[in-house]
Amino acid sequence: MTGYLIRRIGASIVVVIGVSIFVFLLLHIIYPSPAIDVLGPRSTPVAIKAWNKAHGFDRPWIVQYWSYIVGVLHGNLGYSYKLNQSVAALFNERWARSAYLSGISLVLAILIAFPVGIYQAVRRNTLGDNIVTSLAFVTYAMPVFFLALILIQVFALSLPIFSFEASQSTNVLYVMGDWHAMTLPVATLTLISVASYSRFMRSTAIDTLAQDYIKAARAKGLPEKLVLWRHLVRNACLPMVTLIGLSIPFLLAGNLITESVFNYQGLGFLFYTSLTSVDYPVLLAYTLVGAILTVVGNLVADIALTVADPRIRLA
Repeated sequence: MTGYLIRRIGASIVVVIGVSIFVFLLLHIIYPSPAIDVLGPRSTPVAIKAWNKAHGFDRPWIVQYWSYIVGVLHGNLGYSYKLNQSVAALFNERWARSAYLSGISLVLAILIAFPVGIYQAVRRNTLGDNIVTSLAFVTYAMPVFFLALILIQVFALSLPIFSFEASQSTNVLYVMGDWHAMTLPVATLTLISVASYSRFMRSTAIDTLAQDYIKAARAKGLPEKLVLWRHLVRNACLPMVTLIGLSIPFLLAGNLITESVFNYQGLGFLFYTSLTSVDYPVLLAYTLVGAILTVVGNLVADIALTVADPRIRLA
């Protein structure tokens, strides 16, 4: 187990370094210097050259990359010249709001998808299964922004029950309590996740029902509820652990499209505005943190699956 973790951590570090080099080089080619944005479009070549030299943008890209990585290791994610604020401060202002939006949506999606998927597997090919399957396919195939716009039209404009805009408060505790403003963004992410999770859960539950130990339990005369809870649910939920672990990176962004539609001031909306304004340091830091969360999610999923299923041994 220890050797496996050491190898996985080492491989994860290599992946993160590779992603950071690729993104840094790509952005450097597209956007080598923010001097014109800082000094203005009418700035002279002499002023641009002086600014680049003062801020280190005249050095080779590999030297700039090394300086950036050293700064990241010391907690410095760069400086947003467009917003005149450090990237670390921008992330610190918004990460909790994105984590809340993604986290509560993920929890709700799991609580709904698990029983729905089990129900569909047990009642396979019945009217209820066909109805839920149809709804899941429609929701899963629907673009996120379109689902969000439908919810806004129905529940915020036609029936003014909820707000068409997410909470604008900077206090996370207030955002958590403002269900009038947060219901539609949370519902959008939850419905999209339920559609995919329930389909996956249904598939794994059907495979589990075909296993010999399920047939043996039924042959012994165990009550159907006991067979389902003791043998089906526990084993069918194991593959979902991996899927949930891979959802960890979404805690970074909440959801870029959802935050943009509902004007929610999270990291996803920050990335969207930085993309439109070509805010190089924010884009680089966002991608780097996303890569770290992705490899951490994979590692957590592997470890959690090993803990949940004693039959699996990491070697």
